[in-house]
Amino acid sequence: MQAPVLNSKFVGSRVPFLFLNNKKSPDRRITSISTSCGCSIWNNYHYKRSARMATDNKLRHVTSMLEVPSGAGKISALHAVILGEALASEENDLVFPSDDFARQAHVSSPQQYLEMYKRSVEDPAGFWSDIASQFYWKKKWDQPACSENFDFRKGNISIQWFKGGLTNICYNCLDRNIESGNADKIAIYWEGNDPGFEDSLTYSQLLDRVCQLSNYLEDVGVKKGDAVVIYLPMLMELPIAMLACARIGAVHSVVFAGFSSESLAQRIVDCKPKVVITCNAVKRGAKAIHLKDIVDAAFAESAKNGISVDVCLTYENQNAMKREGTKWQEGRDVWWQDFVPKYPTTCEVEWVDAEDPLFLLYTSGSTGKPKGVLHTTGGYMVYSATTFKYAFDYKPSDIYWCTADCGWITGHSYVTYGPMLNGASVVVFEGTPTYPDAGRCWDIVDKFKVTIFYTAPTLVRSLMRESDEHVTRSSRKSLRVLGSVGEPINPSAWRWFFNVVGGSRCPISDTWWQTETGGVMITPLPGAWPQKPGSATFPFFGVQPVIVDEKGVEIEGECSGYLCVKSSWPGAFRTLYGDHERYETTYFKPFAGYYFTGDGCSRDKDGYHWLTGRVDDVINVSGHRIGTAEVESALVSHPKCAEAAVVGVEHEVKGQGIYAFVTLVDGEPYSEELRKSLVLTVRKQIGAFAAPDKIHWAPGLPKTRSGKIMRRILRKIASKQLDEVGDTSTLAEPHVVEQLIELADC
Repeated sequence: MQAPVLNSKFVGSRVPFLFLNNKKSPDRRITSISTSCGCSIWNNYHYKRSARMATDNKLRHVTSMLEVPSGAGKISALHAVILGEALASEENDLVFPSDDFARQAHVSSPQQYLEMYKRSVEDPAGFWSDIASQFYWKKKWDQPACSENFDFRKGNISIQWFKGGLTNICYNCLDRNIESGNADKIAIYWEGNDPGFEDSLTYSQLLDRVCQLSNYLEDVGVKKGDAVVIYLPMLMELPIAMLACARIGAVHSVVFAGFSSESLAQRIVDCKPKVVITCNAVKRGAKAIHLKDIVDAAFAESAKNGISVDVCLTYENQNAMKREGTKWQEGRDVWWQDFVPKYPTTCEVEWVDAEDPLFLLYTSGSTGKPKGVLHTTGGYMVYSATTFKYAFDYKPSDIYWCTADCGWITGHSYVTYGPMLNGASVVVFEGTPTYPDAGRCWDIVDKFKVTIFYTAPTLVRSLMRESDEHVTRSSRKSLRVLGSVGEPINPSAWRWFFNVVGGSRCPISDTWWQTETGGVMITPLPGAWPQKPGSATFPFFGVQPVIVDEKGVEIEGECSGYLCVKSSWPGAFRTLYGDHERYETTYFKPFAGYYFTGDGCSRDKDGYHWLTGRVDDVINVSGHRIGTAEVESALVSHPKCAEAAVVGVEHEVKGQGIYAFVTLVDGEPYSEELRKSLVLTVRKQIGAFAAPDKIHWAPGLPKTRSGKIMRRILRKIASKQLDEVGDTSTLAEPHVVEQLIELADC
């Protein structure tokens, strides 16, 4: 049989969405791989087809690399790089872990991954029960460990893990770690907005603070099952508040402290909290934002809907604003510093069922009404802890920093719960990554000797625009693992992250997951698999991703389509708060028998997954389905393009046209010649059908303070529906919208 055809330059430089080949690989015995840099990689993989595990439906897309670990067909054609030995370039197909890294990794080879993955999908109850047993349970769960119905045709959608088990996630994050000897280990390193402002808490000190707040909340009437809204910036008090709620069985709902009063009011009206926790103000860069004023406005709006809040616990953030300047309502507003520290530093744990609610987190919906994603305790605890350990190859000596805000799911799972369940030391940063300059991130990395750095592709691309000197002025020698989250990372940004930030020695955990999934679903495991820049790689343990067509039929082999998941995993959300019908309609009815992610995905012939963006971000041009991320990746590969965002617009001939907002490298002037060059780049990389109909020059893109691009606003600008742009209060730089409107006809 003929070996699979490989366009090595294509695979190494951009997402291979369009190259389809269904030919099967020949039998091979791999003893070593000779690379273009003259190195021998993974010498001990003596795989034979006859000796490999049987490939059933659950394993068919993760075993192909056993036949050809390079995934490159003819081994002599492979261009590869080993961590620490060379830069990843446009010609590199794969990035392999070094022998030293792989040897020390939790999962050190494809064989070990496959053995663990095989058990996780064939015996999920046994696999996850063994892991769950490593945590503290006041009472073990009923048998079986999991039950589910993923098919609405068979009744209501239902997911349960460890039902009947009694536990507490705060106890497992704090008390359990202290009892194991980590009382004096730093739990949180806090870095303020302004350089020079810092603090830290050991696990013992953190428990004291949590217990004081738990006691206060109980004293003002908060009970198990009651909601508490937290509207705080990234102060240490934010994870303290989350853990304090969890300790007493209250359900926390963290609202990103960049949302407007209207958005906050919507959430208050929906979950009806007993208490709202906030602070008087926060500094973001040089600008002070009066959060208490926003909360007051939200209370006024909530009252119009018949919802009042009895207590507003307010932390005095003295670095941003003194209490004397804070508006105050006696009888409702309470200063944190005046009351909470007076409470005892011990608090009894409320033991909760594994299926009792842990938190609500509101995410945007297509109807405009936020969706209250509800996560329960036991399964989320086990899943967030396990994904953190393996996705980042966490070791007890690591210093971990995730740049996400706790107002988003990443901050829940990978700032607070996942790391602390593993006893990690976590960096919490109040400020913005470019203040006072674009080197702030790397200054913090050096300051705290950060070993694991997890951030968003948007931030990576933003920092790429700045001079590399902002990076190279720092050492960054402590770094050993990098991570990406939030959206697909284009290959050029991946390489910059790998080469410049990581010094070509740190693997990148390019993770795909969602608010609804609770934790990482598809990711490279550092040390286990060779990486393809831009690919999320393979599913995490227990996750069974499938790609289906418009009719819901699973597509085999190399393909593109809708990404779904069959069978549950412990971290899955259980419902939408107060609207189970919407839960079923949105996620389980589009494709019966599957959880529909809402994302498009391509799978290459080696089984690697490439996320193509939200399905509603897929543009149908003359019958061609084109992922916006695909076009954006092509545009950003142009040397003069720093960032791009693509949306679809109505086209009288093609149905939809491609409208691209393009931010150029600093100092690069707009020109018609450059516009044509950008279009030509897309034509060359994807095809003429994907060429943008409009290039809209963008000095900046409308982003939330967490870095998420607000594509809703871009669609309105592209469609000239300027009176429907809507609320821009959550944007980091609201004036960007005005600039884009002014440049619409340029």
